[in-house]
Amino acid sequence: MSLWGDSWWRERMAVYRLIETGLDLVIYMASAIFPVRHARSLLTAAILVLGIQLAQAQPDFVPLVEKHRSSVVSITSEEVTGGEGGILEQLPIPEDSPLYDYFQKFFESPHDGQGPPAQLLQSMGSGFIISDDGYVLTNAHVVQGEKIRVTLSDRRQLTAEVVGEDLPSDLALLKIDATDLSVAPIGDSDQLKVGQWVMAIGAPFGLQHTATQGIISGLGRSLPGDSYIPFIQTDAAVNPGNSGGPLFSLDGRVIGVNSMIYSGTGGYMGVSFAIPINVAMDVAEQLRTEGRVSRGWLGVMIQEVSPELAESFGLDERRGALVSAVMDDSPAAAAGLQSGDVILSFDGQPISNADELPTVVAGTEVGKTVSINLVRDGREQEIRLEVGELPEEVAGGATRERQERQSPEEGRLGISVSELPPEGGEPGVLVENVSPGPAASAGIQPGDIIQRFAGEEVRNPLQFQQLLEELPGGRTVAVLIRRGEQPLFVALDLPSSK
Repeated sequence: MSLWGDSWWRERMAVYRLIETGLDLVIYMASAIFPVRHARSLLTAAILVLGIQLAQAQPDFVPLVEKHRSSVVSITSEEVTGGEGGILEQLPIPEDSPLYDYFQKFFESPHDGQGPPAQLLQSMGSGFIISDDGYVLTNAHVVQGEKIRVTLSDRRQLTAEVVGEDLPSDLALLKIDATDLSVAPIGDSDQLKVGQWVMAIGAPFGLQHTATQGIISGLGRSLPGDSYIPFIQTDAAVNPGNSGGPLFSLDGRVIGVNSMIYSGTGGYMGVSFAIPINVAMDVAEQLRTEGRVSRGWLGVMIQEVSPELAESFGLDERRGALVSAVMDDSPAAAAGLQSGDVILSFDGQPISNADELPTVVAGTEVGKTVSINLVRDGREQEIRLEVGELPEEVAGGATRERQERQSPEEGRLGISVSELPPEGGEPGVLVENVSPGPAASAGIQPGDIIQRFAGEEVRNPLQFQQLLEELPGGRTVAVLIRRGEQPLFVALDLPSSK
């Protein structure tokens, strides 16, 4: 039984209630025997004793930290950038073009016409050891540099190999050349309950082995752009640098991988999210054995069932996932699913809302034949379906804007971006919102598509974030946008601080 399990807690609190009742009886008897002033002294002593006992009943995180901190690592990603000669060289304009001299007047550096010298850029995150022969689990957005270094609790610094990364889940598996390492015990995220105590260990702002505590605030959270992860929500303080670090339960087992925060400021605001460890370990095992992650695929577009729709479909309550479209040549099309079907269960698992279906399907073994219970034309029926493999182009559309729901690029440039529809086949990211800041000053507007940034092709929000993080401040970069059918270059001044 867990040292701090729910049953233990109930038993201990019951004991303290008995102690409290006993103390009340002792005080009553003492007041009948001793003078009032002595009875008051006894009451004070009794309150102190009870207070000490109750204080001891609060969770003690010290043993947990001391036992498991050695399994937590700090991760540094390094990349050399700059030295390319400035913004003019980022523009696709030949030197013999009459436009070259024109742009040179505006984009040359005032001192010598050259851009900033090459420099080493570093970003930091966290991770934890999952095997004694050197496998380390972390977030994919932590390891986007050219060189990855892992710092152990004994201060050894080792170069890490990226075994594989999975952008839809934002997970990466690293390998370091070391043995006999301290391994983080792995828990079972399927057994979690809201209200349980948890503790995060990581390196926020580079402060290694920082421990913060809180409770589980919610389970199975579905976030925009994250169709395949049922996130754990906690109020444990998580900040930049915590990403990829473990979330421990009070029995000292990892139950989640700290991944992102909700924030309007870029810092902790009481809401953070972790990837359930059962999901993370499945991804890690696939990366270790296959080098990639396969997910189940149904091939439908779905939406929530509103109260009005539930009534129209003959449902007694709001439940299930409403199929709004069926993709051609998909497993759903082959099985005969139709627009207007309401999926109530998938492979024996009830579907209470539309957010649950993608997670359940993605976690199903490719090639498995499953039963689907649905409502069609007011009648329940069952169909059989062979689960397909999620195509890479569809999985890529689930890549999320990392770290915060107010994405890091919004904090630095004053914009938020989203993935372009995969069927368009064009590179870039869509500008959703523009706030006062560098992007607005450069003339970027909502609806613009950013296709190139500082000379690099923009492919998705995660890669755009990485490009932004790698660039030093205090410089001007060329940004190619498409507004409607019109391509347009704008000059954007990057602020000095991130």
